[in-house]
Amino acid sequence: MVRILRLIDACATTLLLLGTILVLLFFNEPQNISTPQSRPESAHDQHNHDRRPAYLKEEDHNASHKTFPSSNWQLERWRVSQNLTLRCERNAMFENVSGFDSFSPMIQDFLYYRHCRSFPIILDFPDKCGGDDEPEDVFLLLAIKSSPKNYERREVLRKTWAAERSYKGKVIRRIFIVGTDGSGFEKEKLNKLVMWEHQQYNDILQWDFKDSFFNLTLKQILFLEWMDRRCPQARFLLNGDDDVFAHTDNMVEYLQSLKDNNGSKHLFTGHLLKGASPIRNPNNKYFVPPQVYKKNVYPPYCGGGGYLLSGYTALAIYKISAMVQILPIDDVYMGMCLAAMKLKPDSHMGVKTLHWHIPSRQVDKYDPCYLKDLLLLHKFLPSDLYFLWQEVRNPNLSCSDT
Repeated sequence: MVRILRLIDACATTLLLLGTILVLLFFNEPQNISTPQSRPESAHDQHNHDRRPAYLKEEDHNASHKTFPSSNWQLERWRVSQNLTLRCERNAMFENVSGFDSFSPMIQDFLYYRHCRSFPIILDFPDKCGGDDEPEDVFLLLAIKSSPKNYERREVLRKTWAAERSYKGKVIRRIFIVGTDGSGFEKEKLNKLVMWEHQQYNDILQWDFKDSFFNLTLKQILFLEWMDRRCPQARFLLNGDDDVFAHTDNMVEYLQSLKDNNGSKHLFTGHLLKGASPIRNPNNKYFVPPQVYKKNVYPPYCGGGGYLLSGYTALAIYKISAMVQILPIDDVYMGMCLAAMKLKPDSHMGVKTLHWHIPSRQVDKYDPCYLKDLLLLHKFLPSDLYFLWQEVRNPNLSCSDT
């Protein structure tokens, strides 16, 4: 009997030891998907991750640093899972706002989700501006607002002024910023088309939010967040629509000519608008009710068709945007952010986003001799854009002084 008891005790002890070993092995085994808490970030990791210019890096070294999964695949899996948990729900409290029932569905939708600034990202390219180890010196980043259905416009821009290239030794990179459009099968079809397009060109950023006119500001904020994380070293940006003619060669020459500004100082220039008032006519595309914007005058801003800004100003706008309530008119919102920082937008005579003067009825609206020295014009059909780009860059183009 004593032997049997001793044998039972020995077996129990052995099983307990085996169980303890298995538990230890389980908790110490590396997981397939790392989380921000899965490993401490080394000094080398911190140096590689913070790709912002030196003048924008925070000085608080005691603050906790974000850490990321070790591989790109793991990083994307983790980011997707985090974004899915951040899906923003609508705020039904706005239904109590005076006049809410009389607003269009677009304005109602804007109010429901006005507080939302995080949406799942569908298409991304982490290494667009070079990897963390070797960030590329991007001189001009073309941030082009587009919609999923505007395939023809994007195709023409890739072949013309938005072509990724190096001009006079300066690197130009391109990004199209889109949301989602349609519903049901139509939305699914458009998403597939955009995905195939992205697989071929690697130039589309897409988030899972409704791509509408009143969500252009949201699109802008999401892009600036992406830039802060993925491409903070970009020196200058063209922020524009997919139906503008942008003479990017001229832009590079203009930006190179700036004195004492390599992108590290404030620059925000375009078609400057001062003293503009909110449109209170409900039938107007730009209608903004007092419930959305109370003041009677907008701060100075540049027309949203297209404007140039420095990397310094772009990242500064992103940081201040967290404290500036979203307005559906995206170009006005950029002006609001500038005003909050006491920075001013400037006027550039080469940017025409509303209209441009034709010197004579005898002159063709698309005369390349008139347009070749400008920076940006709004707006054009894809065929006109292709025609103009070929004409203004024709080395045999001959223009008289008259």
